[in-house]
Amino acid sequence: MQLIDLRSDTVTKPCKAMRAAMAQADVGDDQYGDDLSTNTLQERVAALLGKDEAIFVPSGTMTNQIALKVLSRPGDDVIVGTEPHIVWHEAGASAANAGVQFTVIGEGGLFTAEQVAANLKPRDHFVFPASTLIVIENTHNRGGGVILPQSEIEAIADVASRAGVAMYLDGARLFNVAVETGTDLATLARPFELVSVALSKGLGCPMGSVLAGSSAAIAAARRARRMFGGALRQSGIVAAAGLYALDNNIDRLAEDHANARLIASQIGGLPGVRFDPATVQTNIVIFHLEKEHGDAASFVKRAQQKGLLLSAFAERTVRLATHLDADRAACERAGEIIADLCAGKA
Repeated sequence: MQLIDLRSDTVTKPCKAMRAAMAQADVGDDQYGDDLSTNTLQERVAALLGKDEAIFVPSGTMTNQIALKVLSRPGDDVIVGTEPHIVWHEAGASAANAGVQFTVIGEGGLFTAEQVAANLKPRDHFVFPASTLIVIENTHNRGGGVILPQSEIEAIADVASRAGVAMYLDGARLFNVAVETGTDLATLARPFELVSVALSKGLGCPMGSVLAGSSAAIAAARRARRMFGGALRQSGIVAAAGLYALDNNIDRLAEDHANARLIASQIGGLPGVRFDPATVQTNIVIFHLEKEHGDAASFVKRAQQKGLLLSAFAERTVRLATHLDADRAACERAGEIIADLCAGKA
């Protein structure tokens, strides 16, 4: 049985052409600045995001942790949306590495400038922790791949600027935002001091994320990367995969979005399933099970027995993510399997 793996868009494997690009990469010692493939990738991503410089790191979790280290101090308050990756999926690293606390606002991963203004804590108060940073995750993973509108981000940035608060964009899936909205990456990144993008999600690379910002911010980020053990040597072997992906795998993200909407159309209205199709704006589908379907772990196990791999995201919450290794036929079949399970056709 051929498994359909929709656990995440990180499960993709490099295609033959990407592997060839990796094998032919022009490499050197990146810590000396000698890796030409890595240098080229960093320059290209910085240009795409409209920033001075960028650095390549092993993972998106590391870009998030570096950003916290650079833009905040221990004891600071960081404003985030509900269930952000930086809180839920990084093993408590934010407390261990940066020593910050979080104020969670909004709903479904989205929030407004008014909510930010209402929750900012002053820097000079002798009791309150100072709010020094706002983190926006766009698209928002646990929100179902939803997009925070750029108009709202601009309004939030205005509040932040007046309060002297920094902005960081966890843009692991920012390429999805650009493709879905037709907004260029530099515009999406403009309000933020630091911006990260992932290469190992929708772009199909085996690893890697890139953090971009001003020259001063990236100089500080480079030191933090070293502190966290993320400085690499001949990193061009994997950076070359990123260069291939920038050339070949951005526009095709629209196919993943269409496939996610296809699955959404198949599971919308199923008995015992709570699901808001409006959250399916990019390549993620999240739905919630009522008691008659058991918990998410058991549902995921039954799906696997029928050839479909999903993720149990909470006790009764299931997530799937479409990607370049699952074509339309596979996604259509995935929707059928979910529908059959919900109809009791085990």
